[in-house]
Amino acid sequence: MIEYLLSAMIFGLLLHGLHRKVIARVQGRPGPPIWQEILHTLKFLFKETWIPKTASQGLYVGVVALAIAIWSAALIILMTGGSLLLLFALYLIHKIVEHGTGLSSGSPYSKFGAIRSVISAASELPLLASVALIYLFTGSLMISDIEAYQAIYGPLLIPALPAAIALYMVILSKIHYGPFSIIEAKELVSGYWTEHFGVWRGLFNAAFGMKTFVLLYTFVLVFIGPVGLPLSLLLIILLMISLSFVCAVTPMLSPYDSVSIQTITTGLIAIYIIFLGVFA
Repeated sequence: MIEYLLSAMIFGLLLHGLHRKVIARVQGRPGPPIWQEILHTLKFLFKETWIPKTASQGLYVGVVALAIAIWSAALIILMTGGSLLLLFALYLIHKIVEHGTGLSSGSPYSKFGAIRSVISAASELPLLASVALIYLFTGSLMISDIEAYQAIYGPLLIPALPAAIALYMVILSKIHYGPFSIIEAKELVSGYWTEHFGVWRGLFNAAFGMKTFVLLYTFVLVFIGPVGLPLSLLLIILLMISLSFVCAVTPMLSPYDSVSIQTITTGLIAIYIIFLGVFA
């Protein structure tokens, strides 16, 4: 399992590097090498590290440990075919990481990021709609059962397309430089994690690399099905490229617009679920 965790971290960091490269190329820039995020993480792990005087020391360090624990547990659930509901519950706990990180250091920039993390809770609304629609089709929220359903009836991507769009938007809200990335907008420097540096930033990078891998792999398993690891990794890469393209051509939304779009999307999916329930 340790090998799986390390592999997910490394592959996730490579996805982050690919993300920056695609955005740069779309915008007419050369961009950094794909392995740049791995180099950044290693650099942070060996830099001098301390805790700001204004920080709450327990919370400052605890959120880093919590981020690693959350996404390690999420990967284990994903690899063992566990409950999709439990996996998404861990995703929701990640909001504590964002809010706690922003409040822990005492920096006004990270505090604004923490405030925006509360506002961005609207990004979880499409997630709830996605879960409901998946259950409506498969009758289960166990990842193993969802995979078994798709092995018999084919991928859920087409019949449950609104749920796929909802989860795609959820993932987009957690991708760096995206239209919904209001908690780490440039006017906040690095947003909620501005004051975490050195080893703390390196560990955050590793945890968030694993987060990206888990979310993308979840999308593949839930909407494409069990297609084998090589093809799954290829689909993850293609999905990452599509997200990067959206980020490259879409401006950063204001908090109000971000919440409005995500709420409207949830409402439309809810109407679709009601339609299926009435006419199915």
